[in-house]
Amino acid sequence: MVGMRAGVFGCAGLAALLLQAAAARAFDATEKAPPAIVTPLASAEVTATGQPITLPGKDVQVLAWIYEIAPGATLAVHKHPFARYAYVLAGNLRVTNVETGQGTDYKTGDFIVEMIGQWHQGTNTGAEPLRLLVIDQVEKGSPHTVVRD
Repeated sequence: MVGMRAGVFGCAGLAALLLQAAAARAFDATEKAPPAIVTPLASAEVTATGQPITLPGKDVQVLAWIYEIAPGATLAVHKHPFARYAYVLAGNLRVTNVETGQGTDYKTGDFIVEMIGQWHQGTNTGAEPLRLLVIDQVEKGSPHTVVRD
């Protein structure tokens, strides 16, 4: 009877060990999966027009926006006194430097380091709405955009 009890407990113990090992393997498999996939979008030291990127000297405030621009619409001529970045979520954008007449086209997935202190405007050149994620770095209380009269 003692041998039989040891055999039953031995089987039960072996089954418990196998279950623990299976659970540990399942846990290990999820532990080895990457917690995040990071895809680099851009690295820049200058703006779209070749200017060095400069940041506000004090009291930096970060602002984030989603812009939705209708097909064919053109924004007013404007400039940015501080660094501004944009990511094209959807659509097609043409940014024209009105001082030089030079334009640059951007599409879904493009990252833009906007020009600083230069008059420009953006146009949705596509047939669909243009969506932009825009991030400004300004001195707290300062405007992020100046519209030309």
